[in-house]
Amino acid sequence: MSSWRIGVDLGGTKTEAILLDPAGTEIARERIATPSFDYDQIVAAIGALVVGIEHQAGVTASVGVGTPGAISAATGRLKNSNTEVLNGKPLDQDLARVLGRPVRLQNDANCFAVSEAVDGAAAGKAVVFGVILGTGVGGGVAINGAPHRGPNSIGGEWGHNPLPWPADDERPGPACYCGRSGCIERFLSGPALARDGGATAPELVRLADAGDAAATRVLERYEHRLARSLATVINILDPDAIVLGGGLSQLARLYTNLPRLWQAYVFSDRCDTPLLPPRHGDSSGVRGAAWLWGKT
Repeated sequence: MSSWRIGVDLGGTKTEAILLDPAGTEIARERIATPSFDYDQIVAAIGALVVGIEHQAGVTASVGVGTPGAISAATGRLKNSNTEVLNGKPLDQDLARVLGRPVRLQNDANCFAVSEAVDGAAAGKAVVFGVILGTGVGGGVAINGAPHRGPNSIGGEWGHNPLPWPADDERPGPACYCGRSGCIERFLSGPALARDGGATAPELVRLADAGDAAATRVLERYEHRLARSLATVINILDPDAIVLGGGLSQLARLYTNLPRLWQAYVFSDRCDTPLLPPRHGDSSGVRGAAWLWGKT
């Protein structure tokens, strides 16, 4: 397999591809709108994107794809995708047929974790938990730079566990599209924070910094919920690093406040887990998809 790598980040509104040379340096990048309501068009668009980048660079590359959802080990078809036309489809097999080569596909949060573990904020760490705090809440696990999928293809699926140690006013919690109530995602996503505070995260920070007591309480409530939720990850996985991604990862105060707050919930005399901002920012998912073929 080629030591040149193409990563594709398949999102609900845009699809991005990146070409990395054998040293991991970005050589080319292309972005297109996702034809999100037509499965066949999605497959064709990814195929054209890959072929176009290869033609531009004059190389043939391995291909990795990050997508919402995951391939079911039971059916070989995609499940749990919020781009609903993908569900029930053998996306990796159809892309392999179009491109004439094997294609590796992983959940987008796993790709984020891989990116930050291979050459990102947690480079060199053996076990990395990658958190997505955005429109939704997800998580991925990288072990020695490779994604941990698990037998059910849900390794790191953190957002659809219940909020831990809930207060009385947090029970039973908001209804979730997964069919349950009180999921972490319904408390910690960007839209959830905006609903609680009546403003966007940057605006809440601006107000809090200006001394607004209500905005300060909203942010403190969010941080306490996030600290409890991450403490359960530390108690189960004890990762060598946690890296935050998604739009809310830009809140600088999280990196100071969360390690102080989660100590009360971690089952240890002290907690030395580093909490890190992403090195590659919005590019982490697409870079991680490229690294699904490893460094060698």
